[in-house]
Amino acid sequence: YAEDLKVFFEWLYEANPAIKNDKPDIRHITADDLSALQTFDIEEYMESLRIRIDKKGDEFYNSDAAIKRKMAALRGLYAYLYKNDLIDNNPTAKVDMPKLHEKAIVRMDVDEIARFLDTVEDGAENMTDRQRKFHELNKCRDLAMMTLMLGTGIRVTECVGLDINDVDIPNSRIKVTRKGGYEAFVYFGQEVSEALIPYLEERNNITDVVEGHENALFLSSRKRRISVRNVEIMVKNYAVHVTTLKKITPHKLRSSYGTALYQETGDIYLVADVLGHKDVNTTKKHYAAIEENRRRMAKDIVKLRENTPKD
Repeated sequence: YAEDLKVFFEWLYEANPAIKNDKPDIRHITADDLSALQTFDIEEYMESLRIRIDKKGDEFYNSDAAIKRKMAALRGLYAYLYKNDLIDNNPTAKVDMPKLHEKAIVRMDVDEIARFLDTVEDGAENMTDRQRKFHELNKCRDLAMMTLMLGTGIRVTECVGLDINDVDIPNSRIKVTRKGGYEAFVYFGQEVSEALIPYLEERNNITDVVEGHENALFLSSRKRRISVRNVEIMVKNYAVHVTTLKKITPHKLRSSYGTALYQETGDIYLVADVLGHKDVNTTKKHYAAIEENRRRMAKDIVKLRENTPKD
């Protein structure tokens, strides 16, 4: 928030000749200066936030979310000053905050998931010789990771944080550390099990693991616990062979699983529990469009009278 407020003071200093001519820098702007501003001044500042110029002189656009955050910081400052009688005018109170537009959830459909996993397992025809060689070395690990994430919906942080002992093949489950630090069991099906077992055998034969990483389930080529960034690159490199219209990230694998689970069960509480959402409203927000479609389908399910011809 301090950085966001700095942006405002820098704009005010440059946009207001009276302040700039009277003060050596932004540190000398007073509460009286802020109180003298009117609603149109704040609206002008908000409009200026849409296009920004970075230190290199390049233009870029601020998102509605970024603008809203900066305006919230400014509103908070004015509310504090007004509440404590340091100013007698709060021009931010009459300015409407930018509305955030809901983004459609990007997810892979059933066919895309199948092609994605096929690519992870077999590679792609247009791979270079170098890419194919790297793929051969890591495909067992990659297939285990991608199948696990698509088959359980775990977060990428939960996946890279897994230790070997967190995998319980006989009971078809893994132990993950959720957001907030609590542990939970996540169960997986036959396809995940079939991808994990060969990798576990391979993993147990890896020697000379970097000290401190001996228990990590998934290792990088440098024999240390694989990083979130490594997985992000992995997903991107495989997904580009499946679809160029969707930006597929590890989180999109999670969304794909959540969508498939909800479509199959219609149980939003089950989806929330499996994905580790503490508040079911979070789940409802993400899958509201699917829920709306299900409600729309319900209109023709219950029949009040049979469609029989009248006598």
